[in-house]
Amino acid sequence: MKSRERVERAVRHQPVDRVPIDLGGMKASAIGIKAYNALKKALGIATPSRIWDPKFMIALVEEEIRRRLRLDVVPLDISSVADEARPDREWMPMELYPGAAGLLPPGTRIGTDADGSWRLLDPDGKPTAYRMPREGYYFDDTSFDAPGATVDPARFRPVTGFSDEALSALQARARHLYDHTDYAMLGWGGGVCFLGLSLITNRLSNVTMGCPSEWMVMLMTEKETCHEMMGRSVDASISCLKQLHQAVGDRAFAWGIAADDSGTQRGEFIRPELWAEMIKPHYARLCEWIHRNTRWKTFLHCCGSIYHLIPHMIEAGIDILNPVQTSAANMDPARLKAEFGDRIVFWGGGCDTQHVLGSASPAEVRAHVRERLAIFKPGSGYVFNQVHNIQPNVPPENIIAMLDAAFEFG
Repeated sequence: MKSRERVERAVRHQPVDRVPIDLGGMKASAIGIKAYNALKKALGIATPSRIWDPKFMIALVEEEIRRRLRLDVVPLDISSVADEARPDREWMPMELYPGAAGLLPPGTRIGTDADGSWRLLDPDGKPTAYRMPREGYYFDDTSFDAPGATVDPARFRPVTGFSDEALSALQARARHLYDHTDYAMLGWGGGVCFLGLSLITNRLSNVTMGCPSEWMVMLMTEKETCHEMMGRSVDASISCLKQLHQAVGDRAFAWGIAADDSGTQRGEFIRPELWAEMIKPHYARLCEWIHRNTRWKTFLHCCGSIYHLIPHMIEAGIDILNPVQTSAANMDPARLKAEFGDRIVFWGGGCDTQHVLGSASPAEVRAHVRERLAIFKPGSGYVFNQVHNIQPNVPPENIIAMLDAAFEFG
């Protein structure tokens, strides 16, 4: 069974020859550049590494790695696909911290603050809100709840489309991957974000209004305004998705509709009843459009303890849930599989990145993965991935042990 068929059957809860494996199919199933460089060294691969997203300092997984680790998924992300087509000579070599040598996307500009911290700059050379301490591993968004930050509905301008250049690059990449490889393509771009990162910070246009705490209060005190803003966000997303589907068609098997972290380590950000009242209807409208007009499955990235939200997500039309943070409260994998495994696809949860992947021995990682696959594998409807991105300090032997075990026991 080829990768594309394997993934498409898995996300439709159909029998597969083995569990599909993902690493780097989207920007929250990826690997930190430092860990990636160490992995390549361990495997004897000496090519330059590309830093897929400077904010997260994650690597763009190469074909040689995909083949060695028997991966099944490739990304199709409108935010980066044009840069991916450019040759290495147009990317910018830089090493922001030891072990993180790589090529930054064309046009990336990085400066330093007075204390020596790195700062991402905009195209005009002005500092953005993204800052990384010299001892850090990635850039933090310092605009969240910053002094003076507020939610102003009048300034909310959701993006309603993409440039012809970006769409042409996306179309060319999709056609190439579909015609010349057997990988399954996971699409990303044009989605919404209502809660975890705040709708205000994800759907902005040339303005930063990062104030998630005020937004959460508004969900209780200014419901009509919130519904109006989220409705506009869905309208904009549908406009974007129409363009994306015209460019890609059904070559992609699924599309990311949101990166909407709705849970903490201990529980949901807001009461499930409030989530169902305020957010669920907007997810449902977006998912309904996708299901009516495409063959895509809907893919949601949502971190944390979200057990009490999953039934609502299923009812709203979410097909695939990532990263399945099994280390959070109420997220026991056996319970998740037993209660929801026949109604939603779990994409992740295959290795605990908080307590196992970075600190256990390779043998312990292998045993852990075997246990997880014994839970998630039965009945299909599962794609293996670790919980969120592999962190920069994870030993390469643990990464190899994890993915080799995923292949062997999957």
